[in-house]
Amino acid sequence: QVQVVESGGGLVQPGDSLRLSCETSGGDFIRYGMAWFRQAPGKEREFVAEISRKSGSSTFYAESVKGRFTISRDNTKNTVYLQMDNLKPEDTATYYCTVRATTDYEYWGQGTQVTVSS
Repeated sequence: QVQVVESGGGLVQPGDSLRLSCETSGGDFIRYGMAWFRQAPGKEREFVAEISRKSGSSTFYAESVKGRFTISRDNTKNTVYLQMDNLKPEDTATYYCTVRATTDYEYWGQGTQVTVSS
């Protein structure tokens, strides 16, 4: 069983930055693709970003965050990051980290809240 724990959320103003962290344990991190999703109140959970396994040479972003968010990974720490710059009120959501061990997103964290408000 893989455990997933997100951290780094908070309350920020528009234009600010935050870095989310997602640490995993109980598995072979380097073999996993990792992704971030988010869910705003009353809305469906949506894809934010994904990074490929091993070196993380491939990354993918939702159009709404492209150019503002950066996903990265540190295999020595079993951790994936989401650097979020130029945050907007519409980025307000609970952010979830997930593990792609095979073809599906198999393990999920409990989420971390990000609120962007002036």
